[in-house]
Amino acid sequence: MPGEILDNQGRGEASWSWPSIHPEGRKFGAIAGVVALVGWIAFGPLVGLPLALLTYCVLAFFRDPVRVTPQDDRYIVAPADGLVTLIGKVAPPRELTVEDGSGSQPMSTEPVTRISIFMSVFDVHINRSPIGGTVRRVIYIPGKFLNADLDKASEENERQHILVERGDGLRVCFTQIAGLVARRIVPFVKPGDMIASGQRIGLIRFGSRVDVYLPAGTEPKVLMGQRIVAGETVLAELGSAPVIEGISQ
Repeated sequence: MPGEILDNQGRGEASWSWPSIHPEGRKFGAIAGVVALVGWIAFGPLVGLPLALLTYCVLAFFRDPVRVTPQDDRYIVAPADGLVTLIGKVAPPRELTVEDGSGSQPMSTEPVTRISIFMSVFDVHINRSPIGGTVRRVIYIPGKFLNADLDKASEENERQHILVERGDGLRVCFTQIAGLVARRIVPFVKPGDMIASGQRIGLIRFGSRVDVYLPAGTEPKVLMGQRIVAGETVLAELGSAPVIEGISQ
């Protein structure tokens, strides 16, 4: 009906719309568009069409769809779109287990469950917070640009650790890791910021990975090989029973 609100926030009727383009990507889309236009004028459609397709791909990479995050304090949600490639017990990042002068308590060195999410160039690359709370640490570490699907990428690649602490003391660390094509990790938050579960916290340009370190006593609710959605898929549930890891079809 005329004047009716149509959105996915629980109002009106369900409807689909084109996702917005994050401001970080508009300059890249504009540059690609200008190059495509010049190529078309100078060389015709043989060159212009592939460049126009490239422009579309650049804009699609920076798409920023609306997500509806489950509102339950028991849930730790996925910070990234992509494929679950690794689930295992590891020690937390060493950069977060030492005092840094900020006054925030360092993480324990005891092994915790890490879930690795690989993002291809076709996935949405806006990353989101797995819990709501206060950003305690944001630590950027320059490094290599190995294939982000490799386990050693967690220790050797360019990466950025973000530690979020809830009001009840629950802390979740997640790490943005650059990959073969990625050359820039863009943060949207800083230490001291208050954020909500599922809120946008940054992006990684052009193919990458995100590692999530689950708090002690929680078990993953996703499986190896499963495709997940940032801000919507529940990675873990506090106080949940263990699940059997396997391959999701």
